[in-house]
Amino acid sequence: MFDKIRLNLLSKPIFHMAKQALPSLSATEREAMEAGDTWWDAELFSGSPDWQAMRDMKPATLSDEEQTFLDGPVAEVCDRLNEWRIAAQDMDLPPEIWDFFKREKFFGMIIPKQYGGLGFGAYAHSEVVKRIATRSVAGAVTVMVPNSLGPGELLLQFGTQEQRDHWLPRLADGRDIPCFALTSDEAGSDASSMVDHGVVCKRMIDGEEVLGMRITFSKRYITLAPVATVLGLAFKLSDPDHLLGGTEELGITVALVPTDTDGVVHGRRHLPCFQAFQNGPVHGKDVFVPLDAIIGGKEQIGQGWKMLMAALAAGRGISLPTQSTAAAVLAARTTGAYARIREQFGIPVGKFEGVKERLGRIAGLAYQLEAARRFTCAGIDQGHHPAIVSAIMKYHATDRMREAVNDAMDVHGGKAIIDGPLNYLGNVYRSVPVGITVEGANIVTRSLIIFGQGATRDHPYLLDEMEALGGEGETALARFDDTVWKHAGHIFKNTGSSLAAAWSGGASASAPKGAGPLKGYYKQMSRYAASLAATADFALISLGGALKRKESISARYGDILSELYLLSAVLKRWEDEGCLEEDLPLVEWNCATGFARIEERFDAIFVNFPMPMLDKVMRLVSLPFRSHPRGASDDTIFACADAILKTGPQRDRIACGVHIGPEDQPVAQLERAMELVERTQPLRDRLRKQGEGALNDAERAAVAEAREAVATVVATDDFDPSELTGLAKKKEQGPSPEQPDLKLVRSM
Repeated sequence: MFDKIRLNLLSKPIFHMAKQALPSLSATEREAMEAGDTWWDAELFSGSPDWQAMRDMKPATLSDEEQTFLDGPVAEVCDRLNEWRIAAQDMDLPPEIWDFFKREKFFGMIIPKQYGGLGFGAYAHSEVVKRIATRSVAGAVTVMVPNSLGPGELLLQFGTQEQRDHWLPRLADGRDIPCFALTSDEAGSDASSMVDHGVVCKRMIDGEEVLGMRITFSKRYITLAPVATVLGLAFKLSDPDHLLGGTEELGITVALVPTDTDGVVHGRRHLPCFQAFQNGPVHGKDVFVPLDAIIGGKEQIGQGWKMLMAALAAGRGISLPTQSTAAAVLAARTTGAYARIREQFGIPVGKFEGVKERLGRIAGLAYQLEAARRFTCAGIDQGHHPAIVSAIMKYHATDRMREAVNDAMDVHGGKAIIDGPLNYLGNVYRSVPVGITVEGANIVTRSLIIFGQGATRDHPYLLDEMEALGGEGETALARFDDTVWKHAGHIFKNTGSSLAAAWSGGASASAPKGAGPLKGYYKQMSRYAASLAATADFALISLGGALKRKESISARYGDILSELYLLSAVLKRWEDEGCLEEDLPLVEWNCATGFARIEERFDAIFVNFPMPMLDKVMRLVSLPFRSHPRGASDDTIFACADAILKTGPQRDRIACGVHIGPEDQPVAQLERAMELVERTQPLRDRLRKQGEGALNDAERAAVAEAREAVATVVATDDFDPSELTGLAKKKEQGPSPEQPDLKLVRSM
């Protein structure tokens, strides 16, 4: 009786008002929502995360077979990669490296063994890419693209058995090189606006009438396009002659198109920030392919947007975050070592507090990105395809890579800005804007996706309410009635939790049992999770569909959710690695920095919230005062810096997975110099205090060896002018200006 009264007197009027207030889902938005799934992000957005469940998650691990591959083929190819030759001279991987990648099935890591691939998990895939990326950006990109975004992933998820049987073995052993032709000339991040189109038609082939598609397309920024043998091609398909039925506009569709098909034009190259990986445009006019070229066959016609989102859901969480982590750990290893061996005014530059501030941030970011990479890969390997987590990882990993690499460049100074074979950071620095831009531009990802989609996907009730509001009649009303009151209880609970935790400085918030020194961090994160859930509901209810257009507010909510995710990974890493006390400063740096950022974002939301008085209510509930306004203390920052200024297990943990390379390579020379400087420090101290007579011949030889090693490392490249201009002059009879020679050496 009460339920019926509630439904008629309360739920029905709310139902009609909410139809006008809450944002409606477009067809493309609905498909994006259905792609992938939720994971730890939804737990955080619930307002009361189950910390014990997170702690109980199995960490990412490698099988014996995967470890053997890392120690064998991966180590071998890393030894053979020469980034200066690749990036500055040849502008391509050497033929022998291409052959090695194919022979050892680097392009088939995610393809199951039954199709001839390696059958590796997400973590192994990530480990391989990370190791290569510390050696060569071009090598890493070449390996990661076929294994993350492209035909292989789409075939595994959506392909017919016949398509898998034909294509996957060929992709696994490199007989076919794939690319994913998505980005249209003017569509950019808005894939739904692509103008590439196909028309269902019939054509006579070898005397038989074949039902197929005539496709015209123009794509750019397509990695591996210049060398690809098969395109995963996205286009809008129409059926004006109704050969497939009554519907004329069939929607975005994805097909496999061999590049030797008549009408396909490819081979020219872009130069993305002078990176040497193969990237370029691909075009086609009236390209005919049969209907069975559609991935998944006729049943998948018009499902292209959903397929694209599903492929991005996992791949985007692995590829660029892995490359970003590689850059951060390389920055930590090399910058710590360089700051230790490079002296100014008679002391290592790493002892200057201004330098330590940068070193501490590099160490903290390297620790965080590695933690988040492992955490995300563990989730994917356990069966999740977390769409929102992938967006979080893509945006924040690439953005924080930029911070770490910029700091590394500042500390290295002239050493890192003079190009040449001795520069181990220059090409990494040039690669940063590429990572920021591709696989969804960072601005769009932050402003529209993380919270814009996350608020609907991660919320425990909102999507059900929106689906009920999209219906009509008593069934829709009953569904809405059931959900909306659960939602009301959810708001009440989170508001109360947020209010109590905010006014107690987090003391009333929850923490898992046995958290030890992490207890306070867990409490603060519980507090912020409750505040996020409560204030996000206030925003959704008060602004409704208008929240879509408040991109700055949406971005700040997304930043808070992202920070909670990244800090969750940091806490889990510390516990998974055995709760090492010496690593607590790294946890403290991350939490103090993250908490300050969270509170700054909350404050900015309230200051700019467009609803009068509600901003004050939200502040009262969640942030009546700033308890973490300043970030990490100097002592914490300096302790993080010290961790990478000396050799040992801690530095190896922070800067893990960096391929050192042969002894004649610059990173290996840097490592040797650091070890010699540390070993001879007592001798050099005695020499300064007591003079040459204080050392015997062997000790003087050891000091001289260390000095020579340091001189080798701090040296920079220089060139005869003819080396920089000679090739250009020799090629006067070469390619025309319309097709520039891509093997010209870069000028300084």
